[in-house]
Amino acid sequence: MNPDAENSPPATNLRRLWLILGVVLFTSFAVILYFGRDIYESAPPIPDRVVVADSGEVVHTRESVLRGQEVWRSIGGQELGSVWGHGAYTAPDWTADWLHREARWILDAWSRHEHSTDFDRLAPELQAALTERLKGELRANTYNPETGVATISPIRAQALAAVASHYVDLFTDAPALDELRENYAMPRGTVSTRARAQDLTAFFFWATWACVTERPGSELSYTHNWPPEELVGNTPSGELVVVSVASMVLLLGGIGAVSWFFAARRREEDPKPLAEDPLAKLTVTPSMRATLKYFWVVGALIIAQMATGIIAAHYGVEGGGFYGIPLDRWLPYSLARTWHTQLGIFWIASSWLATGLLLAPAISGHEPKYQRLGVNLLFVCLLVIVGGSMLGQALAIHQQLADSTVFWLGHQGFEYVDLGRFWQVFLFVGLFLWLGLMVRALLPALRSSKGADRQLLLLFVLSAAAIGLFYGAGLMYGPSSNLAVAEYWRWWVVHLWVEGFFEVFATVVIAFLFTRMGLVRVRVATAGVLVSAILYLLGGVIGMFHHLYFTGTRTVVMALGGTFSALELMPLVLIGHEAHKNLNLARAPGWVRAYRWPLLFFVAVAFWNLVGAGLFGFLINPPIALYYMQGLNTTSVHGHTALFGVYGMLGIGLSLFSLRILYRHVRWDVAALRLSFWAINIGLALMVLLSLLPVGLMQTWASVEHGMWYARSAEFMQTPALDTFRWLRVIGDTGFAAGLIGVGWFVVGLHFGWSRQKT
Repeated sequence: MNPDAENSPPATNLRRLWLILGVVLFTSFAVILYFGRDIYESAPPIPDRVVVADSGEVVHTRESVLRGQEVWRSIGGQELGSVWGHGAYTAPDWTADWLHREARWILDAWSRHEHSTDFDRLAPELQAALTERLKGELRANTYNPETGVATISPIRAQALAAVASHYVDLFTDAPALDELRENYAMPRGTVSTRARAQDLTAFFFWATWACVTERPGSELSYTHNWPPEELVGNTPSGELVVVSVASMVLLLGGIGAVSWFFAARRREEDPKPLAEDPLAKLTVTPSMRATLKYFWVVGALIIAQMATGIIAAHYGVEGGGFYGIPLDRWLPYSLARTWHTQLGIFWIASSWLATGLLLAPAISGHEPKYQRLGVNLLFVCLLVIVGGSMLGQALAIHQQLADSTVFWLGHQGFEYVDLGRFWQVFLFVGLFLWLGLMVRALLPALRSSKGADRQLLLLFVLSAAAIGLFYGAGLMYGPSSNLAVAEYWRWWVVHLWVEGFFEVFATVVIAFLFTRMGLVRVRVATAGVLVSAILYLLGGVIGMFHHLYFTGTRTVVMALGGTFSALELMPLVLIGHEAHKNLNLARAPGWVRAYRWPLLFFVAVAFWNLVGAGLFGFLINPPIALYYMQGLNTTSVHGHTALFGVYGMLGIGLSLFSLRILYRHVRWDVAALRLSFWAINIGLALMVLLSLLPVGLMQTWASVEHGMWYARSAEFMQTPALDTFRWLRVIGDTGFAAGLIGVGWFVVGLHFGWSRQKT
């Protein structure tokens, strides 16, 4: 009897799972592409001209808005404050800040003219009358699609001029705003000339206009009444509340359905570990050995990301320096954060790509001709992309690139897709080179394998192809694209590429490792990968829309995103089982114990998947929650615990697994690795619990009580309580950094000897 067939899903079940996966993929992508067309059609229009009603004076043009958008890219875009809630957290959300300043200027002007005093000193009934008039003033949609002209009143034109003057002074070098710039972690001369700063204000005005102007045929603004601002009538709609409740009900129902499904299945026992480690018999080929330098670079990028993260976090308390050193002259906050977010993507992706390059010939037992050359060529490409994109971003933020080249060689202005378009295309080509290298090594195994083994190989290839293909979504917008359209495609990269297909690829890789070690039956692993992929993609693809609630989309996008994003948490039902299985394997005696620390990093992945991606993710996912939390440190809580806690831990685990294969005859001295594992996990937990989460929750309270402008303002963020919480982050960051350095120390020691046991 074939032992692999015992207690395993029959072939018909696997065919059914493939069919379900195909239906899920086809239906989900049909939905997001169909409503992607709607996003193009319903995006907030950029008027050809904005004119004053009485005089016909032109305030802004389409060209000035697009020039301002290019200036915004050149200073780091979403890495310096945020627009529509997406971006960095130290400076304000510029749309919320502009809207409040504009509203207060008009109210004070009316109040002084009619009552000879400031708005704050009026009786409540007089204030109510003026705010009602203000809503009519700002919310009315005066854009004429036939002429391309939007009209504004003379009083609003005066308000725009006043707010624009403040922003021009802020982004250039007015001495009176030095303290405010320090609170925002902005150096003097963030924008090189006052003319360019004036263009920047045109972009900020348009983005704010979309936040308060009602969409034709609706009583909601283009951004679904975001940001919260009661002065102008930006309050949550009934749809927000209804969809939020529906998402919670759907979450409970989905978890119940998955629980029933697994309870109804016959329990499959994993085989007992073999007497000897089958991976120890592998022949390490030249191309496999060539991947070692990738893991060295991964370690260097981790340290670099950690350093830029420490600097960026410190700017939150010192603004213009680093313990008295005026570091922002050379490394301003926007550049430090750009490098921090980009390096995270680079090192995590590099660890996974290197693991794939190592596994392909190991799986097939075939080393194609010139495979080592291809691995080395891809390595050189990786170094050029990392170094070239970082240099381009530095030149852009230091205002050393012409506006016409910023988008292509410098900074795109979008978080996680910061690198210039040239480097983005280069990376896209590199991903397909990586795919080609893996496929050519796997072809003999694909031809000779049968049944579940062949299906698992096919899943490996398809998931790798998806990683190459879906990064290309970031090429679908251009420098003049409407911000709503660009955000739609950006989230294809950030959500579908990173959170979707990276997750599937990682699941396949781990399944491969376990089957090749004889710890899981091939058919059981194949079925498990298919089920996991179905669950991840069922909610994850359409759930991408939960990032687009307030980015110029219609209500239907918010409804789809709110309901389907709840289904993203269904795989949490599997996490406890996977974590328990990996923990038992890590405790197993014999040769399996040599893989204890990679397995424990997989256990950490499961823990942070539950806490970071699950609990902290759902904390901000329902529309009513995100309405008040978008762009606050609650998002940073989810970002750190999900990106590093899940994908970072997985990257370290896969790297250690690969190093275990490359150093398969070496007995490891794991003392440093043991300390590092606990320092990383405890440090990450303290970073969140002592600092990011308290700050985020206090900001949420401020957002509910006073509005988004206040939750992100220097007035609130520089209070002693928040300053204390930001300093408390040092405790967690120190342990976290020590743990990462310890991992690097251990990896280097494998080569130089101190991470090897003497006997």
